[in-house]
Parts: sequence; structure tokens; C-alpha cells
Amino acid sequence: MKKGLYILLLCLGLSTVFFAAAGRVHAALGESVKSVASDMKALSAARGNITSHDGYTVQEINSPSVAVREYISASGVVFGVAWNGLVRPDLTQLLGSYAAEYRETLRQTPRARGRRSLRIETNHIVVEEWGHMRNLRGRAYVPDLIPPGVSVDEIN
Repeated sequence: MKKGLYILLLCLGLSTVFFAAAGRVHAALGESVKSVASDMKALSAARGNITSHDGYTVQEINSPSVAVREYISASGVVFGVAWNGLVRPDLTQLLGSYAAEYRETLRQTPRARGRRSLRIETNHIVVEEWGHMRNLRGRAYVPDLIPPGVSVDEIN
């Protein structure tokens, strides 16, 4: 009897740890500039260039397989991300709280044979991907968060 109780308590404890860790989303898109550091850690990447533009800043993070650029408004909120590299980065990490909405819309999007580009637009987010093997590119942005005077085309 004690062995069964011990196993039950162990399983409950492990489940609690698992679900607590799963709930900690280190969001990027729509989050503060502080999320860039957690993206670097999740992607095993190093900090790259920081470029200032009129109304926003671009923070680059680079790993051996992908480069990610995070677009940060003057108020410190990430309004867009772009990537290019050998592989597609973990979009769950980069999209943060928008990831579930993206996955659901992606699941409902019909697949076209031979298509090399994809555009997913939801009520809150736009995700575009294109390219070919070993040269995958994409961007994601929240239209409502783009600073006034900044064009979507600047997210590249």
C-alpha cells in the first residue's frame, strides 16, 4: 500500500512541475523588450547588432542555424519578428501568446502542393513564410502594435 501511495504522490509532483513549466511562456511578440533575452536562451543564440530607426529598434539574435530580428517600438514592445536561416525557428517561442491562435488558423488552412510561401492572417497576427531548403525566411507581426509611420515592409 505504501509503495502505491509513494508512486501516486511522485506522479502528482512530477505533473505539477511539468504543468508549471509549460505555463511559463517566454513570449516575444507583443511582450516587452525583456523577452529578447529569453528568446536568445531558447534559440541557443547570441546577441547580434542593435539598430535604431525612427520610432523603433531592431535587436538581432544569431544562432548557427537561424538569424532572428525582433522589432521593438519606442515604448519597449516587440511588434514584429523576422527570420532567415537553414531552419525555421521555434515559432511557439517567438509568437508567445499568439502561438495558439496561429496554430489553430494554420491547422484550418488548406495545403497547396508545391507552394513555397505561406501567409496566415488571424484577427491579431500575420505570419508569412517563404523560401526553400537551407534558405527559409519569414516574418510575423501584430498590425495593431506597429508604431505610426512604420511600414510593414520594414519588418524583413
